[in-house]
Amino acid sequence: MRDFAEIWGYLGRDPLIWLTATLLAYAAADALARAAGRPPWANPVLIAVLILAGVLWASDTPYPVYFEGAQFVHFMLGPATVALALPLWDNLQALRRSALPMLAALVTGSVVAAVSAVLIAQAFGVGQLTLISLVPKSTTAPVALGISDLLGGSPTLTAVLVIVTGIIGAIVAGPLLNLMGIRDWRARGFSIGVAAHGIGAARAFQVHPTAGAFAAVGMGLNAVLTALIAPVVARALLGP
Repeated sequence: MRDFAEIWGYLGRDPLIWLTATLLAYAAADALARAAGRPPWANPVLIAVLILAGVLWASDTPYPVYFEGAQFVHFMLGPATVALALPLWDNLQALRRSALPMLAALVTGSVVAAVSAVLIAQAFGVGQLTLISLVPKSTTAPVALGISDLLGGSPTLTAVLVIVTGIIGAIVAGPLLNLMGIRDWRARGFSIGVAAHGIGAARAFQVHPTAGAFAAVGMGLNAVLTALIAPVVARALLGP
């Protein structure tokens, strides 16, 4: 055991081990989700997070040490978001025909996501820092972190809230939309993209290509609109 602890102490200082662990955890999570038939509850991101959390706990590894090694994955969030332009181009005509309903849904979804999160948290007596960090939780991580930092929130806390929001959205959106009788793939995808950003969009792509394309649109437009309205929401509900 002493030899193992010494070896692990050496490996744990190498940043590449945590990048490798992240990739392996997601590969294993995706394999499990695929074996289960990809139901909504078998979300690869959630499974990978649980696997990595167990590894970090068992190895007594601080999160900053892990993030130092896995930050390349964080860097790739930007290019991955830009790459969503490809399915948008493929569905450009359908997007143009749905422009007005999408605009109405976008404004409603963005405002409700920010305002409802803050009001509910306020009702439970949550502190000011957390309230500010909650405002951009429904937008994609690279944008949400910048907004949180600009407003004086905690980017680290916002990152956690963004991931939790995305996972919950990806799990419950499909069954909820089925329950509401919404069958149009455009409406389903766009609503998931607005509410659950990249993780929700990834789930939408697994279900149907049209839903994935509209989810990518919803995610991108919500990122832009949230950047504009977040300061207004924060100032109106939390003061200067």
